[in-house]
Amino acid sequence: MLKVAIVDDQALVRQGIANLLSLHPQIELLWQLDSGLEVVDKLAAAAVDVLLMDIRMPRQSGIETLQQLRRGNSDCKVIILTTFDDPELFVQAMQAGANGFLLKDIDTDKLHQAIFAVADGQTLAEPVLLNQLNKQQLSTFSDPGIEPLTDREKEILKLIAGGFSNKEIANTIFLAPGTVKNHVS
Repeated sequence: MLKVAIVDDQALVRQGIANLLSLHPQIELLWQLDSGLEVVDKLAAAAVDVLLMDIRMPRQSGIETLQQLRRGNSDCKVIILTTFDDPELFVQAMQAGANGFLLKDIDTDKLHQAIFAVADGQTLAEPVLLNQLNKQQLSTFSDPGIEPLTDREKEILKLIAGGFSNKEIANTIFLAPGTVKNHVS
């Protein structure tokens, strides 16, 4: 049984996601929060396998929360669920340590599959975002702190969009699985 938690500032969204999670017999929802401010403490009290988190929240964003988790060496898997199909936010989330970046219009079965895939070590991204990344240069982003992706990282992102696992990507492009995971991070 996978233990899951939800962090979203909108109560209706949290309740809706909770209801969708309850439809799967192998997913247990442990807790819900309306802000990223309490996530570290909550995880210390009740660890989860996968955290579903909004990216834009008023008191502390999903990016800030991710950075805080990773600074604390949390190994909790995090899927960003958002309404924003913005490639810049996607890149920021992945650089902050997200394991997945999905749009909130995802259907129930795909959400369930994504949770299990991320819990199993895969990294997931919306294909629409990867397509947008291919169409624009990352160096044109307004944030000068974001480094452009290398050709290898772009190749790996395309394979992720194709549904490949880290291990499958490693076999396809002749890299060690750990190297692929580092590129994804």
